[in-house]
Amino acid sequence: MSGRPVALGALCAALALCGCVQRQLPHHMTDISGLVAPLQFHMTDQDGRPVSAADYRGDVVMLYFGYTHCMDACPTTLATLADAIAHLGAEAGRVRVLFVTVDPRRDTEPVLKRYVNDFGPQFVGLRGTHAQLTRMIKRYRVSYHYEKPDASGAYEVDHSSAVFIFGRRGRARLLAQTGAPASVLTADLRRLLGRPG
Repeated sequence: MSGRPVALGALCAALALCGCVQRQLPHHMTDISGLVAPLQFHMTDQDGRPVSAADYRGDVVMLYFGYTHCMDACPTTLATLADAIAHLGAEAGRVRVLFVTVDPRRDTEPVLKRYVNDFGPQFVGLRGTHAQLTRMIKRYRVSYHYEKPDASGAYEVDHSSAVFIFGRRGRARLLAQTGAPASVLTADLRRLLGRPG
């Protein structure tokens, strides 16, 4: 008789463990929880308003560094993010994409506004002073480099292309590399939206 309660206890423990596993399914993207600093910044949005990370608490935030004259990585990545958000349906309004320009000289507020508006209402263009941008670059350990201008003065900017994803309390959660399919992004965004932060 004494073995029966032990066996029952072991079964309950196993079922509880299974329940935990089901609630904590692994994400498709790279988990960066505890490895990257929480969302924190002070910049200006595409409408000229001072904004900070606190303005986006309660939303899942995707942070991406780029510039509007980018011909390949930026529009491709942002279009994929827009597609992923569109598949969230009613939950799409709880996600924000913060597009931080690394080329603020050319990316004025009107230019940023036209650019992010093409991708959807969840997209926000951010620009800052040299000091503000430098702080963000160092905080998230990204890089950018201006190429030599051509004869007309046009130039390209080499920049990191990862997308940092933060939970609703501003904690770093996931890292998406360029080329991640929209379906994978959608699945992981749904999981984050279901978590407290």
